Amino acid sequence: MNQLEEFKALGLSEDILTAISKKGFETPSAIQSLTIPHLLNTDKDIIAQAQTGTGKTAAFGLPIIQLLTSKKAIPQALVLVPTRELALQVTQELQSFNSNGLSIAPIYGGASIEEQLRRLKKGIDIVVGTPGRILDHIRRRTLDLSGISYLVLDEADEMLNMGFIEDIEDIMREMPSSKRVLLFSATMPERIASLAKNYMNEPDILKVESKNITADLTNQIYFEVREGDKFDALTRIIDVEPEFYGIVFSRTKVGVDDIVNRLIDRGYAAEGLHGDISQAQREKILGKFKKKHTNILIATDVAARGIDINNLTHVINYSLPQDSESYVHRIGRTGRAGNQGTAITFISPSEMRQFGFLKRNIKADIKLEKLPTPADVIAMKRNRIKEDLYAIIESENYSDCQSMAAELLESYPPEVALSALLRLAFKDELSENSYPEIRSINVDRKGKARIFIAVGHRDGYDPRKLVKLLKRECGLSDHNIDDIKVADEFSFATVPFEQANKVVKALNMLSNGRPIAEIAKDKSAESGNGKSRGKKSDTDRKPVRKARQNEEWFDFEKPARKKKSVTDTGKPGKRADKAKAKPKKATTKVSRREKKEKTKRK
Repeated sequence: MNQLEEFKALGLSEDILTAISKKGFETPSAIQSLTIPHLLNTDKDIIAQAQTGTGKTAAFGLPIIQLLTSKKAIPQALVLVPTRELALQVTQELQSFNSNGLSIAPIYGGASIEEQLRRLKKGIDIVVGTPGRILDHIRRRTLDLSGISYLVLDEADEMLNMGFIEDIEDIMREMPSSKRVLLFSATMPERIASLAKNYMNEPDILKVESKNITADLTNQIYFEVREGDKFDALTRIIDVEPEFYGIVFSRTKVGVDDIVNRLIDRGYAAEGLHGDISQAQREKILGKFKKKHTNILIATDVAARGIDINNLTHVINYSLPQDSESYVHRIGRTGRAGNQGTAITFISPSEMRQFGFLKRNIKADIKLEKLPTPADVIAMKRNRIKEDLYAIIESENYSDCQSMAAELLESYPPEVALSALLRLAFKDELSENSYPEIRSINVDRKGKARIFIAVGHRDGYDPRKLVKLLKRECGLSDHNIDDIKVADEFSFATVPFEQANKVVKALNMLSNGRPIAEIAKDKSAESGNGKSRGKKSDTDRKPVRKARQNEEWFDFEKPARKKKSVTDTGKPGKRADKAKAKPKKATTKVSRREKKEKTKRK
């Protein structure tokens, strides 16, 4: 537990320290060092100003979990966050520290409200939610905030930018005045200062100064990859480099062990360094790395202190560091003793905002690049194999294999025999199929289109069913469908730009040509509690309005709804009561000529 002495000095309990150890954290960040003892030893409100990604969730989560005991009658703590994604992220982080058996659950728009009602009825100690959905539950009288002891406003400046301040004020009026308010924000605009003045009790201000640091390395690049694709991205970088020799940084010791084990399983020479490694092991690992018996070292920031190696080709940030200083310290290892290296950073969607802060602070040109493709990797491997073969031929060090080669050539053509030997030696390494697909992330949506679809949870749709619809009716494949969001009355999906019009046309054909789908002009309808916030664009307004007027649109390929079904013909949009309507009396058509003849007879 020696590596956790700094956490222990903050006043955290043994149970919490055990949870921290399992997470793999070694030392507290600056905001954690300021916030944790303040929450444990005082009863005052706080305003904590620190950048995104500096460990703020643990800064408020660890002391709150330590101070609360499980009651599960009504919530004891509420954490307000601006987005659904952050609600899930914060909930998962708090769960990983949960040593007191507390019930922790997210409440956000776009998810099943019935499931949320069930959880609330069962009892939740800590609620993590978005303002819109929290306010919705308050108005439904399904969320009782009279027992709240702690209110956390996380990413307060972001909630201000998204127009949630009025909702937050309404929520705070429902809470007891005795609660503690903990406000976390990267910036402190005037509106947040006003909120603090009106709803907080003489808060203490805890601020982590943001230093402007300049990184002199010229070759800094980053790749946008999903969290689950980072490992495959790492192996591509290693494979495509002729002489890879570098350090890969992970924020936790658990992450270090995971990366090392996966690399070894794939045949790479890798070692790991973190706080649980003894000094004797550390010296042995560093000795192997310096002699290049191992060419890949995975390390935490703490464990990498004091490593003085001058000829690294790469430093890779597998996960972002907690601050700008750590970033500069990491990548500086490739520029020692006049050796120019490459600093690579993997950025997942959840790390984008933190990465934006980091770039502004270090004032460096970090360029976005595309990952090497399987074809790039295979081309590099083929060149290496040929170079190795040429070296063996020139050295004439193959006499012991000549008789076997002669036997093979008696039975097979040279190209067949050599191809078989290459396959035996390298198995599937030279096949593109052996490389998993890494789906690209395009944050600014270039080459992508956002599709608005006027169906949602109330019409029986969830993300899985919506994907199934898009694949079946629009001819899309899984990798062409991204960022699905399903609200109560409508949904959004991102598709390739060149296929957007085709998708809209196909969906509208299902509803007899009525516009249930359009290309969205903005994402204003996606925030809040599943309903549009603020002024809607024509794109948002028109299908929703028509959808309410023409409710029978929504019957295509969805679960049956009460008082509504499809006819025997299977055509979408037809009600069963219309199908059962009494048929009209048969009529016989009479030509004009017959009418004239009847008139003459009369």
